[in-house]
Amino acid sequence: MSLRRELKPNIYSVGAIDWDRRLFDELIPLPDGTSYNSYLIIGKEKTALIDTVDPTLTDVLIKNLEDLGIKDIDYVIANHAEQDHSGSLPRILDIYPSAKVVCTPKCKDMLMDLLLIPEDKFITVADGETLSLDSKTLEFIHAPWVHWPETMLTYLREDRILFTCDFLGSHLATSDLFVTDEATVYEAAKRYYAEIMMPFRPIIRKNLARIQDLEIDIIAPSHGPAHNKPDVILNAYRDWASDDVKNEVVIPYISMHGTTKQMIDYFVEALIERGITVKQFNLSETDIGKLAMALVNAATVVIGSPTVLVGPHPKVVYAAYLANALRPKLRFASIIGSYGWGGRMVEQLAGMIPNLQVEILDPVVVKGVPKKEEFRALDRLADEIANKHNDLGILIK
Repeated sequence: MSLRRELKPNIYSVGAIDWDRRLFDELIPLPDGTSYNSYLIIGKEKTALIDTVDPTLTDVLIKNLEDLGIKDIDYVIANHAEQDHSGSLPRILDIYPSAKVVCTPKCKDMLMDLLLIPEDKFITVADGETLSLDSKTLEFIHAPWVHWPETMLTYLREDRILFTCDFLGSHLATSDLFVTDEATVYEAAKRYYAEIMMPFRPIIRKNLARIQDLEIDIIAPSHGPAHNKPDVILNAYRDWASDDVKNEVVIPYISMHGTTKQMIDYFVEALIERGITVKQFNLSETDIGKLAMALVNAATVVIGSPTVLVGPHPKVVYAAYLANALRPKLRFASIIGSYGWGGRMVEQLAGMIPNLQVEILDPVVVKGVPKKEEFRALDRLADEIANKHNDLGILIK
């Protein structure tokens, strides 16, 4: 079944919905599937296709174009070289041999490497350059590292549509062309930001500033529904990418024989009593995307782990690696755990998170099971976190 819908007159969504995909890049969970949005713009004399789709669903894109009666495409705008948006390019260029690929110079190099597209098929554009479709004008905005080095955005001036590819998108399979359930899309967009965009937070802020003066009716990303109330997603991104943190402590942990769990349970209650919001994740069964989302606005992370041989539990190592790679705007971090005969768990975990630039608060690590003094130490750590949050002005007493 084909699916092509009109955003505005002569502007169509012609991409594909991937209802059943549950893993992206063999790494990122997709609990709600995703979509690969491609957009067709029909001018008086020229026609442009904005991005393509994942190669697994190329036939859907082709059928959508055929059902619209498209005989020729003059330009394929490649906002991003990643294969879930570019993978159908070779087939499209075979079917529409006169089409030229319009992209940044860096994107050209990457597409030649990734898809073996001949050099003579490209038109490279500079930042701010425009392309006329006779009745419609495309303006290209270079946005490197959102989230690859070659990325650009495309702004359709006359219709005030900003095509953002991955930027401002969401992994969400939905039959809605535009956002109808704001809460659901907000959640999916926050997960997408946390997993993909958060490491580039300072660059995200710069690009939000670059587009703030554009007149935008519709934001059309390449994943998830389009936004016909663009301020909703723009304001969400401004919040997530800001330096502002919330009165939240994220606690990823694992417990092998119950000792670390006993400490975590006590500590969570101590934090709640002090007016702090807690987000707790048992790493033996956690959706890693939810952990990433919790890190977006949190002020503090406290990692809980037993000692395995001389270091932290392997699943805690993975969580620490993830947090370090995602670079959330955390301010404070600490460690809770236990050991049997010794080890270097604290030193190793602290060494795994250099990107976080957090203040490390005194850890609480016990030999064997916790005793009265260790529980008092957990209370002291909870007090210290409350005081730190209060100093930031985020603890409401």
